[in-house]
Amino acid sequence: MSTKQEDRTIRLDNGDFAQAVFPVVVSASRRTDIPAFYADWFFERLKRGYSVWTNPFNGKKTYVGYEDTRFIVFWSKNPRPLLGHLDELKARDIGCYVQYTLNDYEKEGLEPGVPPLKERIETFKMLVDKLGKGAVVWRFDPLVLTDKINADQLLEKIGHIGDRLRGYTEKLVFSFADILSYRKVKAKLERSHIRYRDWTKEQMADFAQQLVSMNNAKAWNYVLATCGEAADLDGIEHNRCVDDRLMVRLGYKSEELMDFLGAEIMDRRHLSTLFLDGNAIPLTGNLYAVIRKNNKDKGQRTACGCMKSKDIGEYDTCPHLCAYCYANTGKEAVLANWRRHQDTPQAFQATKVAECLNFGETGEFH
Repeated sequence: MSTKQEDRTIRLDNGDFAQAVFPVVVSASRRTDIPAFYADWFFERLKRGYSVWTNPFNGKKTYVGYEDTRFIVFWSKNPRPLLGHLDELKARDIGCYVQYTLNDYEKEGLEPGVPPLKERIETFKMLVDKLGKGAVVWRFDPLVLTDKINADQLLEKIGHIGDRLRGYTEKLVFSFADILSYRKVKAKLERSHIRYRDWTKEQMADFAQQLVSMNNAKAWNYVLATCGEAADLDGIEHNRCVDDRLMVRLGYKSEELMDFLGAEIMDRRHLSTLFLDGNAIPLTGNLYAVIRKNNKDKGQRTACGCMKSKDIGEYDTCPHLCAYCYANTGKEAVLANWRRHQDTPQAFQATKVAECLNFGETGEFH
């Protein structure tokens, strides 16, 4: 693996050279659904060795090289298009897992662009069959309260999906929709005449207690965890969505990844009782791993447990058009970007899409 990231260059499709960053861990993506809508683009860029990312705050473009990439965290509400590409990752010695948001807002129409729930559950199982049980994480995220959805109904929705995922997932990750903290989301819901309600601390605690009881009563044995929630709730963990411990479990055979994560693999006989009590990560047989490095991403919210990664997604590019989405400004901008992407079938050729919004001079989706 190369050194001195700041001194490295990458050759572009047009023959020019540019400085690039070379992340070991890639997040694809919190800002848009790359697996659902841009899987072909992503794997073509992986093949070509780089893509371009535009900073949403200052407009600065960054070239992202994939030479050092050893793990990818995919985020999606419809990751079925990934199924045809997973062997490509294996061939490149790149590990992955999927943060799969599997909600049920069909009746209420809050997620108009996602496939039917039955199909999404089938996709979940297909991914698990391909990647393994721990590599597909179920998210019911966010939990939205409106005049048509109360807490009891949300529990029913979770119960329905949870029963069908029995044996296919280890974990359920959830969060409570915090509408008032996101002015853009608040405005979108109001324009759509959706009467939302924010969660109170008492409602969150009660919901968590009922969810724990359901998990026990149904013998799901799921790990229950919140995403980005500061509240400590009984029986509920604080999740690490970009999770170094899970990466170690799934990718421990990669020396480069283990070195980057600061993970040491050892035989059980060499571990102290302290590590065996919770700090050690069981692998296979008598092998365990211990992470001796603090990988936390200090650039995220205080309550976020994620480790540092490079997110390559961009806002205003996800046609799921979820009513509560914070990553889209409005329907018009998203659909305009999506149409431009669809209208450029040769987007991977350097001669195309020179002037298209969200595409660069060499055809990279930004």
